Amino acid sequence: MRTDLSPSIPRALGRTSLTAALALTALAALAACPGAQQRDTPPPTDEVAEVAPTPPPVAVGHPSEDLIPRETFFGNPERASVKISPNGRHLSWLAAREGVLNVWVAPIGALDEARAVTSDTTRPVHRYFWAYDNKHLLYLQDQGGDENFHLYAVDVTAPGAPAVDLTPVDGARAIVNAVSHRRPKSVLVGLNDRNPQFHDVYEVDLRTGERKQVFENEGYAGFVIDDDYNVRLGLAMQPDGSTVVSELRPKRSKRPFTLEIPSEDALTTYPDAFDRRGRNLFLVDSRGRDTGALFSVDLRTGKSKLIAEDPRSDVAGVMRHPTKGDVQAVAFEYERKTWTVLDKAIQADFDALREVAPGDFSVSSRTLDDKTWVVTFHSDVQPAAYYLWDRKAKQARYLFSARPALDGLELARCHPKLIPSRDGMTLVSYLTLPPSQDADGDGEADRPGPMVLLVHGGPWGRDRWGYSGLGQMLANRGYAVLEVNFRGSTGFGKRFVNAGDQQWGKKMHDDLLDAVAWAVKSGVAERDRVAIMGGSYGGYATLVGLTMTPEVFACGVDIVGPSNIITLIESIPPYWAPMIAMFKTRIGDWTTPEGKAALVEASPLTHVANIARPLLIGQGANDPRVKQAESDQIVEAMKARSIPVTYVLFPDEGHGFARPENNLAFFAVTEAFLSAHLGGMYEPLEAADFAGSSMQVPEGRDGIPGMPAE
Repeated sequence: MRTDLSPSIPRALGRTSLTAALALTALAALAACPGAQQRDTPPPTDEVAEVAPTPPPVAVGHPSEDLIPRETFFGNPERASVKISPNGRHLSWLAAREGVLNVWVAPIGALDEARAVTSDTTRPVHRYFWAYDNKHLLYLQDQGGDENFHLYAVDVTAPGAPAVDLTPVDGARAIVNAVSHRRPKSVLVGLNDRNPQFHDVYEVDLRTGERKQVFENEGYAGFVIDDDYNVRLGLAMQPDGSTVVSELRPKRSKRPFTLEIPSEDALTTYPDAFDRRGRNLFLVDSRGRDTGALFSVDLRTGKSKLIAEDPRSDVAGVMRHPTKGDVQAVAFEYERKTWTVLDKAIQADFDALREVAPGDFSVSSRTLDDKTWVVTFHSDVQPAAYYLWDRKAKQARYLFSARPALDGLELARCHPKLIPSRDGMTLVSYLTLPPSQDADGDGEADRPGPMVLLVHGGPWGRDRWGYSGLGQMLANRGYAVLEVNFRGSTGFGKRFVNAGDQQWGKKMHDDLLDAVAWAVKSGVAERDRVAIMGGSYGGYATLVGLTMTPEVFACGVDIVGPSNIITLIESIPPYWAPMIAMFKTRIGDWTTPEGKAALVEASPLTHVANIARPLLIGQGANDPRVKQAESDQIVEAMKARSIPVTYVLFPDEGHGFARPENNLAFFAVTEAFLSAHLGGMYEPLEAADFAGSSMQVPEGRDGIPGMPAE
């Protein structure tokens, strides 16, 4: 399932900073799934759909020993997130240390001398990066999935040195605003300790941990910061859903630079970064057009110049020189990612890299002198393969595969499909067929079979071509897997994303139904053997499928999905408060009687009595976006109506399951559950499959075929 259920942490891996645009985009992707409390609950209807209820599940299914083990898909990767130090002397990566992902470092010429430089013992490290002093590695970590991240620094030149908490403030959430080669001894951090709604900006000394306030934030959702740590632009959300970008400390002009982004362009227009001199702003802009193209804007005159565009998709990535700041290449992604190379100096590199390995590639890390790159290749049957690229010699040195245990196994190909919606939109989708259903691998089903519809989260995100551990496991168990970019998904222009406004449970769900109908008509799926599954918004879509269209799906798997839109919105984390206007535009206005009634109608909890198919719910107890109350309340409503449900709870997880022990436990339950109701195979369950997991099953343990006794 290509949806990010792990905490979305602002990235600070570029030459200067996490730009305000990326910050706002990251927050928007979270906004669909803020936390919820059980209050102002819409009354569930007692009107039951005319669908024969499925009998309570029993311990049946199709266990098989001849399957790729779950551990191969969901255990710790052997190595991941490979990076090179700015001076090119060291490589770093994530790998297990006593079963928990930590950061390892090795001299670039002696990788066998790698040593772990972090020592987290409970939650894996997921996001880390080098400071430009070539001495410190920085990483973010929370407690039990609460997303109150702290920023830690570890001195890699002092073996055994402990990680130092640079933001030791309980209850506050740290974000990385900027790192810069011009300020190598410090990092710019956002911290909401003064006001939970707004992140003030601090410069933190990497050696001493001393923190100095750079900007006091009284209302901005994000910033654009230059290489010298000047907080230049602030983004402020307006009551009508629009955004105003304002110059905070104008220097070169009597009239400060201002940019107005209408509500309709808010998810497809954003400032990206400054050029080296800070005179021009790189801007992704969809105003006056459909897709977000890359422009350069002169801050003194306001005049803009088009750099790169694609009529089908928005900008999907910008590659800039590490010190000069010039745009070198721009990525676009419709069915698959493509690069438009603008800098002739790297054209030969890109041409040669296309011949190195199959799949799509990205330059994931590079030295400050730009002589050496770490290049990551992804494909539908390869999660990640890492190479060291020597730009002068134009030679690639193979480093690692993230999951070498997959090498040589029969995996399923992922095929882009363009599916028409009932009202004429094109839904860019991805179909993964098990080899038994597609012998020649052409993406056309030889015969219909059971299918799982995987719905991405956000909803302001997207599915994309590439490797999916969950998709591969499901295909290995005999299921076709269909992933659909329904309206409201990002990356396909503003018309497509805006078509999802206030369409939760309505046209957004119609798109999913149209995709299922396409799969049945195309001979992919058997009509009565289709499951719906997803996380976050995808979990909501699962609940919508089982409550509002109870005859369509044979069963559903909801992972951290909201059941009540009103309680979801009412308990948003304080740092999402600046985006209330966007919620009203995109989801609906709960402050008016009409708007509230519409959201009550779109809430699965309202229609809980209609559920007639088996449901599995997975939830993290510490989820700050979709709180446990969202799952609790629909489980209680189902119990009150004697409707069977299986509820799996993880007391040490948040919005998704970060610990591999918990992932392995949940997907063990999931594949057994699907086997009982779709007829596919599953790896037999044993007590060892749940070792180290915190998993609890408050309800419906008998709905898990082969579940070992407690």
